[in-house]
Amino acid sequence: MSSEKVVIRFSNVKKLYKLFPNDKKRLISVFFPKAVHYHSKWAVDDVSFEIHEGESVAIFGVNGAGKSTVLKMITGVAFPTEGWIDVNGRVSALLELTAGFDSELTGRENIYLKCQLMGMRDPEIEASEQSIIDFAEIGEYIDQPTRTYSSGMLARLGFAINVNTEPEIFIVDEALATGDSRFQEKCLARVREIIDKDNVTLLFVTHATDTAVKFCKRGLVMKDGKVTFDGPIEEAKALYEGGEY
Repeated sequence: MSSEKVVIRFSNVKKLYKLFPNDKKRLISVFFPKAVHYHSKWAVDDVSFEIHEGESVAIFGVNGAGKSTVLKMITGVAFPTEGWIDVNGRVSALLELTAGFDSELTGRENIYLKCQLMGMRDPEIEASEQSIIDFAEIGEYIDQPTRTYSSGMLARLGFAINVNTEPEIFIVDEALATGDSRFQEKCLARVREIIDKDNVTLLFVTHATDTAVKFCKRGLVMKDGKVTFDGPIEEAKALYEGGEY
């Protein structure tokens, strides 16, 4: 159930990226900005919307539409070139599941590291520690350096941390394809538990429209960096699937 409290607000947000031919020329541009030619691209172009506490919102769009850039700006990984963004609440983002891990630390140590990066205090982390370990299903490897983990183990640990830390704003970006089918079902069930709680806000970015309909009541459709539709999820799904946006 959504409330009147706005937890995410975009106001005329634009994000410009400079596209260089290669990494060498990108580096040169840092020291000699006028010496290297580049192309400019508005990844997000004058986007405005509000999301209220407790809402479940899906964002649809083809690759390059601007969806991931919107998420990066909400989580503070990227910043707008123009406009402003207001985010109120603890954000848990299933984007880069292994971001923030230190490969030389154990799984247990990385739980503390990543939770601290999310703004949690040690007593809160201690209360969640065993739930995270149990959910990740990596057994005795929890006390081994994460450089010894497979990519699947790393993803499971990253997912477990994010879904067991009592988020207020929960962001999911195609992260439910983690592990085998049994673990995916477990992940889906956990996401459902989280968003069924009062006042947890869900932002779900996906190409899987049928999955989005199960979780969300509202849909935004993006194209070329702009929001072209904002309304009921079934209408957003139909527009996106029909290419009529």
